[in-house]
Parts: sequence; structure tokens; C-alpha cells
Amino acid sequence: MAQHLVAAMAAPLLLVLARPLTLVLRTLPPGPARRGLLAAAHSRPAAWLVFPPLAALLDVGGLWVLYRTPLFAAAHDRPLLRAAVHFHVLAAGLLFTFAVCRLDPLRRRWSLPWRGAALLAAGAAHAVLAKTLYAAPPPGTAFTEADLHTGAQLMYYGGVLVEAALGATLAMQWYAATGRARAARDRRRRGPAGTPVRRPPRTRACTRPEAVAGARPSSLGGVVPAPAQLHCGDRRA
Repeated sequence: MAQHLVAAMAAPLLLVLARPLTLVLRTLPPGPARRGLLAAAHSRPAAWLVFPPLAALLDVGGLWVLYRTPLFAAAHDRPLLRAAVHFHVLAAGLLFTFAVCRLDPLRRRWSLPWRGAALLAAGAAHAVLAKTLYAAPPPGTAFTEADLHTGAQLMYYGGVLVEAALGATLAMQWYAATGRARAARDRRRRGPAGTPVRRPPRTRACTRPEAVAGARPSSLGGVVPAPAQLHCGDRRA
């Protein structure tokens, strides 16, 4: 259980936080190798592989198949099958962590709601799997009750820690995106010259002695106002 927790969750998180694709692109000189790596990272299959729901299904779904079918017992006695299982667990964990963190330059960057929803769904499925292992061992195995409970608790609480780290990464990205959007709004309000845009002052009608003097009595009674009414912002010639 500890091996699978490290291979499926802890190792992918540490690798993705190191931004390996960015480091390789900065290390490689301009040439065919760098262009080929960029083409692979920006390809359509790579964009769909890091689609958050699909990556979560490959990651957590693979763990459900491993622990709720006889695959775990079969891999225990077959070295090649065990190596293939470990490779799948590591690769699926890397895809899911890439999809959630979105730190390296990829073709399509899915929005925060997609990644947050995928993280919540994967965390819930992982917790349910750990609770089922606490109640019943994988098919074809004969673990003692103490070992079974210890492994299930390690899977549950270790997964919570890794998922909390992924959630903190998402929160930092949301905070940075909100700050950039607010700064862009402030720049638009200040105008191209960097000074605040001044709105024209509102004019309101007011009565001055000149306007009252221009009024004349009406034959029907009352007073006819002057032809032009002065405003507070007007100046006399």
C-alpha cells in the first residue's frame, strides 16, 4: 500500500511541482528535439489526456480495478505484471496531477472549475475505496485484519494530505488569476496615458437674475420663461 501511495500520489505531485517539461524546454537548445517535444505537448491527444475528468478516471479508476478485482493478487506472483501495474499507477498519477496543477505549457489549459470538480470527485472516490479496503481485503488475498486496517488508513490519510496539497496549488492559481484580472480592470479605467479617466461634469438647471429678467407675462396668466435657460456650468460672454 505504501508503494502504491508513493507511486500514484506523492511522486507525481513532487514531479509536477518541479515543472519537468519547462525545465527540459529550457535546457534543450533550439533544434529538432525541442520542436518535437513542443509539438507533442501541444498535440490534440496530449490535450485530451490531461482533460481533468478523463485523467481522474484513469487514475482512480485504475486503483479501483487493482484493489477490487483479482489483479492485485495476480500481480503479487508475476514480476512483469507487477511492473506493468506500477508503471500504470505512476503514469496515471502523473496525468492527473498534470491536469489539476497545470504548471507546464500545454496546448489547452482547462479552467479552474473543471480542475476543481475533478479533484473533488477523485478525492471522494479515493476515500470510498480506502473505506471498502478497511472492510474487506482485495479478492484473492489473505491479509490479517490488523494489516488490512493499517493499509486502508494509510491510503485514506495519505491521500487526504496529497489532495490538500493539490487543492492549495489550485487556490494559489485562483488567487493569482484574480489579482491579474483586477490589475487589468484598473489599467482600463486609468486609460492609455496611465491617468484616471475624468467624466464630464453634470450640468443642472439653475435660475439666475438674467434668466428671470428675460421672462415676460403671458396673456393667459402666468409668466413665460426666457427663450434660453442658463445652466450652472455656462458662462456669460
